[in-house]
Amino acid sequence: MIGMEVAAVGMVTGWGESAAALPPDAVRAAAGRRLIAARRSMATGERFRRATRECLLGIGAVEALLREGGLGREAIRGDATALVYVTAAAYGSSNRGFIEAEAARPVHFPYTAPSAVPAEVAIEFGLTGPYGILIGGAAATIDGLWQATRLLESGRCERALVLAVETFEDCAELYARGRWLVGRPLVEAAVCALLVPGDLRTRYDAPRAPSALETRARTRAGETLACGPLIALALGREDGATGSIGVTGEWRGRRAGLYWH
Repeated sequence: MIGMEVAAVGMVTGWGESAAALPPDAVRAAAGRRLIAARRSMATGERFRRATRECLLGIGAVEALLREGGLGREAIRGDATALVYVTAAAYGSSNRGFIEAEAARPVHFPYTAPSAVPAEVAIEFGLTGPYGILIGGAAATIDGLWQATRLLESGRCERALVLAVETFEDCAELYARGRWLVGRPLVEAAVCALLVPGDLRTRYDAPRAPSALETRARTRAGETLACGPLIALALGREDGATGSIGVTGEWRGRRAGLYWH
């Protein structure tokens, strides 16, 4: 069984485009705001004319990952790169947009599917390897990271991207109605981690308590649903962690954890 490592993490959040952009305390930084929206990617071209915000943010997260890792697009292009996508809410706004679309602002029906974001990312970066889609919050992202490690260990890919995207702005009042289900402030985010073979072994677990990195990510970033564990990984890398590291996540009463050592 091969080991692995996290080679790079790229992010776009309502606070900025790196872990360093996160405030020390998201609640204080929000100053009463319930939602912190993220700026859309600067992707241009006819193909993106009708692309949804979540698709553009997903592309922006992969671009940020390539910058953070000092990589060119050719480093991930092709069938040796797996893509695992996780989200709890990223296509909700597209479904609403389709239902309420005005004639002057048409929405393609496929953009309402959860596969829309990873499809646009795969097309943009030429990814043709294994892929998977998980629907849920932070615990589902732990599952996604675990699936990525299994793909690496089985030799089905040479590298794996784990991407999470969450948008809230277009459905803000819906989250206000269900305020007991999620924390505050809600912070839009798109985060992508690159996993490659390395020296660290992986262990999946169901811990009772959050890891220090999970707590820190929530404190600094706010409520980002599925993006939380990937933000925690970015914070661990910001600390210079090269050895043992653990990330956890919870969603609707289920907690999961992944540990590298």
